[in-house]
Amino acid sequence: MKHKTEATVQDAAQLEIQELGGVLWRNNIGVDRSSVRPVRYGLCNDSKQLNAVCKSSDLIGIVPVVVTADMVGKTLGVFVAVEAKKPGWTMGSDKHTVAQGNFIIEVIKKGGIGCFVNSVGGLVPYIKSQIGC
Repeated sequence: MKHKTEATVQDAAQLEIQELGGVLWRNNIGVDRSSVRPVRYGLCNDSKQLNAVCKSSDLIGIVPVVVTADMVGKTLGVFVAVEAKKPGWTMGSDKHTVAQGNFIIEVIKKGGIGCFVNSVGGLVPYIKSQIGC
């Protein structure tokens, strides 16, 4: 299967993370203007001003991590944010990409895993490197 679009990279990431027992859900963002008062939906979309500087990732999920014995051996869920891009994409400095990067940085600062993905096969190794597998 060729992965030529952002949607196919998203689909592949959702399948790939299952190898780690994780799950990724699509995180749609927008504003429904069909009612009297507009309704904002999606993470990090409380206001137009916030969304302009911090755009949440396309895929939001969780991956289970078994902590070490010194942490009582309990399985914890680690928050995962994946921003899917079409193959060949490179990081730019446009406002949209910077705002997406700001969300990923915030996730990482809080102990989660966040990344941009523009190909198939790299997500699981990256997550494993972050959780110490």
